[in-house]
Amino acid sequence: MARPIVFLSDFGYRNEWVGICHSVITTSAPESRIVDLSHGVPPLDVRAGALLLRDSRRFLPPDAVVLAVVDPSVGSDRDLAVETQRGRLLVGPDNGLLDFLWTADGGVAHAHEITLERIILQPVAPSFHARDVLAPAAAFLAGGGELSELGPAADPGSLTRLEFPTPTVDREKIECEVLDLNRFGNVLLNVTTGDFEQAGLHQAEAVAIDSTGGSATARKVSTYTDVQPGAWGLIVDPRGWLCVIRGNPANAAEGLGGVQPGDPIWLTAPRPLS
Repeated sequence: MARPIVFLSDFGYRNEWVGICHSVITTSAPESRIVDLSHGVPPLDVRAGALLLRDSRRFLPPDAVVLAVVDPSVGSDRDLAVETQRGRLLVGPDNGLLDFLWTADGGVAHAHEITLERIILQPVAPSFHARDVLAPAAAFLAGGGELSELGPAADPGSLTRLEFPTPTVDREKIECEVLDLNRFGNVLLNVTTGDFEQAGLHQAEAVAIDSTGGSATARKVSTYTDVQPGAWGLIVDPRGWLCVIRGNPANAAEGLGGVQPGDPIWLTAPRPLS
């Protein structure tokens, strides 16, 4: 039985790129289901894509081939196929995009470059390896092809790694950063419930949130409806990260001075609600 393919990219939907990759996969592996995890990764943001893959891991079918393409170098990185220690198959560029996922899956068991001429679409477009190299490789694996057939083995120690974003946690203070923003202006932070408790902020009535361009005072809430219009809240989002929100129609990112992924944020306590 064909494996499903989980597809992530920063392609968006304005052009034909996602559809073309679907067509290539379906031509080679017509029995494989394709799950579009996201094509809204911020353009060229490898770390955002890597985090999304990691945070989605426990919901991905264990037998799925994960096809991920966020490629600022536009085809100049090695094209890789990886098997994790837990048997998951991953396909993508060697730029760190797959790192957080394979680390969460126990590390890399085997890795191979993708050079198998009979599956690669010719001529290869230098700026569209997703169509010509990566999608065919994912389809090959989904259809039962062996990882070792795709090309020469790659030393797992030579694969590109990313630094996982961890906050600095002190008593009643957390120095963290913006991981992501969603379309509603909610601000995702690299802070877990454990970090929040370690700092003692879970016991505070209110938490001060400061960025380089703005500040606010928020209280910990369970649901979005716990926050009145324009008020500030801190909620644990479905991915497990602490998220700064505001009651509709207000926008938390704008209220913090237009923060962007990577910007620093400081959480401290307590101070009275404004």
